[in-house]
Amino acid sequence: MSKRSRIRAFLFLSFLAAFPAAYAQTADANPDFRKILTLIDERSTFPKIDFSAVVQMKTTDPEKGDSDEKSAFFRRDSLDAFLILQLEPSTKKGQGMLLVSDNLWKYDPVSRKFSHSSLKDNYGDSAAKNSDFRSSSKAKDYKVAAASSGALGKFDCWILELEAVRDDVTYPFMKLWVSKSDNLLLKAEEYSLTRRLLRTSLFPSYSKLADKYIATRSIFQDGLVAGKRTEIIITDLSVKALPDDMFTKSYLEKVGK
Repeated sequence: MSKRSRIRAFLFLSFLAAFPAAYAQTADANPDFRKILTLIDERSTFPKIDFSAVVQMKTTDPEKGDSDEKSAFFRRDSLDAFLILQLEPSTKKGQGMLLVSDNLWKYDPVSRKFSHSSLKDNYGDSAAKNSDFRSSSKAKDYKVAAASSGALGKFDCWILELEAVRDDVTYPFMKLWVSKSDNLLLKAEEYSLTRRLLRTSLFPSYSKLADKYIATRSIFQDGLVAGKRTEIIITDLSVKALPDDMFTKSYLEKVGK
């Protein structure tokens, strides 16, 4: 065999040896996106313990004016329940919201009356939705219709296009940017049935609590009102046990006085 032939044979054998590894790398490049959705849910859900925090909310609204609010937030995922008690401003102190399963009530301490609300509604005059305070259930509520590789700033991301499999979700379609390095949700675009962009959500900051990851800074940009945005900062995170009567209407009436 000539020297040239030996070189060609060597290169060919080298290619065959490298091909399986290259193929495996390509196959692994596309993970199970359903599992990624499940991981996003599991990382922010507390099935066996309670969760509480202080929520500071700043809204910029060119139509209704700006506002700053501060609330105490309590969640018990085993009951699919949360309670929000407003602390500031003084004009809203004592107002609250209580979710138990699919029943959502708003409480007004002045009239001492409860009114039904919807998880699809905006939280007050903010760009946040009531459903933003509920535990995450994307793997249950959506299917992955398409996936691609992309970037968000300096972060390499999986871009997932979701279609709702339930009629009671806040948004029928969503598009998620999930960091490839740690599977954290960095951005979401939320759409109507006609594929109109309703809101853009950004999650630039997370804190680890036990084995969970909580978005401690969230920015919601309204897609219908130009310039309207709400920034939420979460502090004082805790997993201490909460009283059983906390997630009741009577408790909200008592502390709202």
